[in-house]
Amino acid sequence: MIIFPAIDLRAGRVVRLQQGNVDAEKIYSADPARTAAQWQAEGAEWLHVVNLDGAFGDSAAENLRALQKIIAAVAIPAQFGGGLRDAASIDAAFDAGVARVVIGTAAIENPVLVSETLARYGAERVAVGIDARDGFVATRGWRAQSRVATLGLARAMRNLGITRIVHTDIARDGMLEGLDAVQIARLARDARVKIIASGGVAGVRDVEALRAVEGDGVEGVIIGQALYQGKLNLREAIDVGKANHPVP
Repeated sequence: MIIFPAIDLRAGRVVRLQQGNVDAEKIYSADPARTAAQWQAEGAEWLHVVNLDGAFGDSAAENLRALQKIIAAVAIPAQFGGGLRDAASIDAAFDAGVARVVIGTAAIENPVLVSETLARYGAERVAVGIDARDGFVATRGWRAQSRVATLGLARAMRNLGITRIVHTDIARDGMLEGLDAVQIARLARDARVKIIASGGVAGVRDVEALRAVEGDGVEGVIIGQALYQGKLNLREAIDVGKANHPVP
């Protein structure tokens, strides 16, 4: 299982929010490239980078510059999401050097864009982000609540050719309250897609719980707050994720 350290960007800085609330923002670094290099030095094989300004519909220029510096600073691949709602923004992300884009809001508002991006770049380079609240999908930086069911959207995206979903539990995101591995595994099985889980990781036990359901299709987990607050050691998390035996 892959451990993805999160780098959330706002105004070119590394920040963390709670449940997407900008009033609960905490700045961790003004140097995202240095943060990326730190995670690489601690053993990360992938990075998960989010353009929060783009997700909120604000100018993404500073974050794109930060993304370019991140890519230049590390040798490991990065997946990138936040505000990718047209072909130009997706192309700009790939031009910056990302290995994979994560399309969120557009999966509901413009599924044709998903199909076109798949046709151009292939399924390994395109994931769909599903941010869920009470079983339904939220969009526009979690500010808009749809009546589209999480499972329904996951199945629709699979039918388009998507093989990988980044699933975020909004209620748990940034709260350090743990995640629901059973629910995540059920989504992977029912939708028949790979799941990268996000939202709520509090410690190594959450990684162990996901490792135990890896066979259901849970490919990885994104960890943010727990790493930045020192609740979880990245090297330990990676070791648990790589365990080649079932976790008790």
